[in-house]
Amino acid sequence: MLKRISLILLIALIPLYLFSAEISVTALRGPTAMGMVKLMKDSESGSVNGNDYTFTIEGAIDAVTPALVRGTTDIGAVPANVSSVIYNNTDGKVRVLAINTLGVLYIAEKGDSVHSVEDLRGKTIYSSGNGATPEYALRFVLQSAGLEIGKDVFIEWRSEHAECVAALEANEGAVAMLPQPFLTSALLNDPEIRVALDLNDLWMDKMGTELITGVVVARTDFIEENEEAVRAFLESYSDSVEFINNNIDEGAALVGEYGIIGEKVAKKAIPGCNITFITGEEMKEALSNYLSVLYSMNPKSVGSALPNEDYYFI
Repeated sequence: MLKRISLILLIALIPLYLFSAEISVTALRGPTAMGMVKLMKDSESGSVNGNDYTFTIEGAIDAVTPALVRGTTDIGAVPANVSSVIYNNTDGKVRVLAINTLGVLYIAEKGDSVHSVEDLRGKTIYSSGNGATPEYALRFVLQSAGLEIGKDVFIEWRSEHAECVAALEANEGAVAMLPQPFLTSALLNDPEIRVALDLNDLWMDKMGTELITGVVVARTDFIEENEEAVRAFLESYSDSVEFINNNIDEGAALVGEYGIIGEKVAKKAIPGCNITFITGEEMKEALSNYLSVLYSMNPKSVGSALPNEDYYFI
């Protein structure tokens, strides 16, 4: 009887043995990393759905893209358009797994002079995300209002969102484009800072589609060698996103614990972070539409070509 029980247990463990993997994940400091905190916490106790994880949180996209290209990370959370750029520039060496962040971009100012896009005329905007979704969203909104960058309005690019917050706090009358949760951080730190414009609403008004900020991708060769482990990751990631959206206090505590942003800020910011989890055909339809809009504006924004069908992990 004991031998029979042992055999049953061994058989039950075979799928985990076959499909488990050691997975390295890199995310940007912000909503993409925030959506992973429950999975990060669970992984400290051992395997999650058969996978062992190593997580890295970076402040700038420049640190994530090379890690994917060189193969030093298996899965990365990146701006939506950057995933297409990497795909095109590496002959399909990454595939997109899920949409993880929708619109989170806002124009904030230290003052009370900006109430429309036209009010940005003559101003300098501090921003991060040069070459990524934030840049193209901002360019689209400005151009739609007839404002020419470099002539009517100026953009001063910073490497990280935290630098934009610092510039906004330090200069009276300053204007910055900030995503959540950095917007909330600025509002809590300085009562003179206010939300001037919601870029997500402005994009929706013009395009009739959601502004997609972030996606999660994986190296194609890693997927081919570990497809079931990747699907297990997606299941665990989905649970983590659901957790933070439905357990704000506990989620905020984990965000603070992992140094993504302070717990107090996270608690107020999470409801506005648009942390989501969209996969399959729904992801493909939404993302392909979004990338088509960017391509029509500037083909280079998506890597000079729209990605092929194999870009989407369904």
